[in-house]
Amino acid sequence: MPKSVGIVGAGAAGICGARHMLAQGFDVTIYEIGSHIGGMWVFKNDNNRSSAYKTLHINTARDLTAFEGFEFEKTVQPFPDHRDMAKYLRDYAEHFGITKRVRFNTTVMDIRPARGYAPENPRWEIEIADGETIEHDSVIVATGHLTKPLEVDLFRDEFEGEYLHSHHYKEPAKFADKKVCVVGVGNSGLDIASDICTTAERTVLVGRTTPMVIPKLIFGRPFWDAVKPFYKPWVPAAVRSRVLQFLVWVMHGRMTGLGFGTQQKKVHASSNANIINHIHYRRVIAKSGIDKIEGKTLTFADGSSEEFDCLIAATGYLIDLDFIQKEIIEPKDNSLELYHRIVPPDWRGLYFLAFFNSDTALNWICNEQAKWIAEFETARAALPTKVEMRDEIAQRQDWMAKNFEVSPRHGIEVEHLPYFDQLKKSLKASRVRARDQVEIG
Repeated sequence: MPKSVGIVGAGAAGICGARHMLAQGFDVTIYEIGSHIGGMWVFKNDNNRSSAYKTLHINTARDLTAFEGFEFEKTVQPFPDHRDMAKYLRDYAEHFGITKRVRFNTTVMDIRPARGYAPENPRWEIEIADGETIEHDSVIVATGHLTKPLEVDLFRDEFEGEYLHSHHYKEPAKFADKKVCVVGVGNSGLDIASDICTTAERTVLVGRTTPMVIPKLIFGRPFWDAVKPFYKPWVPAAVRSRVLQFLVWVMHGRMTGLGFGTQQKKVHASSNANIINHIHYRRVIAKSGIDKIEGKTLTFADGSSEEFDCLIAATGYLIDLDFIQKEIIEPKDNSLELYHRIVPPDWRGLYFLAFFNSDTALNWICNEQAKWIAEFETARAALPTKVEMRDEIAQRQDWMAKNFEVSPRHGIEVEHLPYFDQLKKSLKASRVRARDQVEIG
């Protein structure tokens, strides 16, 4: 009998995982809470988990974002919007025979080891909302990490005007002629500030650190085209970083003087085509932090105070795994203790796909993760000991603490080149381990 694989979520990660599991001949079932393929890229998705807004475009260029072996149609714009992405993902699922594997409108309530579970022969149960329980040899969790807003109590509880987390922002019309403060300089914060500033009475954008804002285009071409030659394994990271900073400076000038807070360590890069111009044109005013809130009045770190009608908190998300018992895995500091960000050390047959923030396209990394998982599910590779897996996790956490600013979003930060190298090296060792186990057996 073919191995049975359950996948939770029919977004980009879930259907990518399904493609690679189907390619190995496995019996795949995808559990999707809503009625659409595409996850967050489906605007106003009826699964109530999408953070897409009306003007949303991808941050990475079309050709970089495409999954391996399935290109976008050439008529699609260089930076696809949410409609383009949703269609692309539907087409991808149809092309690889994935759509018929999806159980739509199915809410997963619990994922747990099945009776008789053993590391050498794992079995898992998925319980859905109607009480049905289905057994699988392995389970891949691909529900994403952009569904549970990270609420800051100060903003939500103290501000007496209209409060909104960016997860619920959909379009700019309702903010016309209002004074709006947007908190957060990630991609959503920059997009929303750019969205509303031309019709709002006043727009202030707050960031504790100076963001690294990568332009969408350089010399009339996608920014990635210019830096791609430097994203090779043999190019030193320091050289790559210098090139990136130089090109950003060429396009945007010195970013430290825009009005944001200071930056001591690395931050997750953002991508935006318009925000720097809006700041220079004073359509958007940058501030470095909020010290106090009294009613509708915000007092900023520079000592100035203003009254606002609305506060939009683009403060990020918390990893939400309420359908998995905490004894199996529990987020800590908005991070998951996973070997190579995929495997919980204490369990076999359970994987987590695309729980990361990256410096490149999610689809690209997701594809490599799915292929990595397939090697272990086919027994061509064998995982190391729990101690070795925990050592890898600890080393990664130490490196992140030393190199990145303290922030919930950096708990799952991935720099794709070193990560690909780690996956490749670990897989090579795991294949040798699998062969040795067979010979000893």
